[in-house]
Amino acid sequence: MERTWRWFGKKDKITLAMLRQIGVEGIVTALHDVPLGEVWTREQIRDLREYIEQYGMRWSVVESLPVTETIKYAAPDRDQQIAVYCQSLRNLAAEGIHTICYNFMPVLDWARTDLLHPNPNGSSNLYFSYSEFAYFDIYILKREGAREEWASFSRFPGRDVLAEVEELRKTMTPEAEHRLVENIIVKTQGFVSGNIREDDEHPLELFRQLLAQYEGISKDYLRENLRYFLSAIMPVCEECGIDMCIHPDDPPIPVLGLPRIVNSDQDIEWMLKAVDNPHNGLTFCAGSLSAGAHNNVVEMARKYASRTWFVHLRSCHIFPNGDFTEASHLGGRADIIELCRIFERQNPALPMRVDHGMTMLGDESRGYNAGYSFLGRMFAMGQVQGILATVDRELGIPYHQPGFFD
Repeated sequence: MERTWRWFGKKDKITLAMLRQIGVEGIVTALHDVPLGEVWTREQIRDLREYIEQYGMRWSVVESLPVTETIKYAAPDRDQQIAVYCQSLRNLAAEGIHTICYNFMPVLDWARTDLLHPNPNGSSNLYFSYSEFAYFDIYILKREGAREEWASFSRFPGRDVLAEVEELRKTMTPEAEHRLVENIIVKTQGFVSGNIREDDEHPLELFRQLLAQYEGISKDYLRENLRYFLSAIMPVCEECGIDMCIHPDDPPIPVLGLPRIVNSDQDIEWMLKAVDNPHNGLTFCAGSLSAGAHNNVVEMARKYASRTWFVHLRSCHIFPNGDFTEASHLGGRADIIELCRIFERQNPALPMRVDHGMTMLGDESRGYNAGYSFLGRMFAMGQVQGILATVDRELGIPYHQPGFFD
């Protein structure tokens, strides 16, 4: 697979010169400075593409060209926003960029409760605690109906999340509450062209307003809005040779009363059949899928490899109580070794990035975006490069180490 890296533009503390040295071939990025809902112009795209190419790499994948909330919940400006989206697609294709990762998650892109959860070896990883997330929902967000929903939460038999919340409440401090707000709705969202920026003064109130827009919207309704969106953009994708790659929900469960529609085998099958066009494809995020105990990640990879246009290689470990953390790229539930075999057989040119990595050896003090450390991801990239070299030898595929003697 093509070894790519998610890079957050010219202001990223991780430079392209650094990435070239560690074997990165392609860059995964976006126009993060363009406000949501505005056209990405050819001039803006070309400027960033040429900047990347100066360092001997290419702009392989857009992640993400954001789908506005008004498209997701079908506001009156939906068709106007789809037209804006289509123009951005045309402009990207005209500049030679044909793979688009996006998501259809309402309001919240991805969620964790702890961004620096300690590992036994002294490093740290992203972590999701159901009890802390429920505490945020009930006592910080104060969402109507939250207590009743968590009281009936039955995903993990024998676990009483509501009782854990009440125990947590006894020791919760204002500082800890502030950290939960930062972790759940600010630090994981603001750097990915999200709805909330890190400099917003009242993120909690803004978040409540965003949630209110989805009141009464069911899973079936959101599904139909996804079908509408994909049906509208597929003619442009066919015209321009664009592959759309939807990212699975992260975590792969409904959250905060919001419907989630891409978190299981059944969901993905529905999405691909709803608009049965080869340009309607999947970002196979092994980490998001492996965070759900209901998902057999390897079997899903085999089933959907032919409609996968982008791969995120990471893996999650689920604890006995259901909480999960990012695992080593050689561990967890995802079985990255077997995933590499599956996707290399399908398409050795498929773009892949290692996705989240450990925070290690001082990463935490360098101001990197949450989940996007340098040394931790470099360590993961080294692991995956070793896997790919071995798998390629098994399959008789010539292995090329970029950056050496080129």
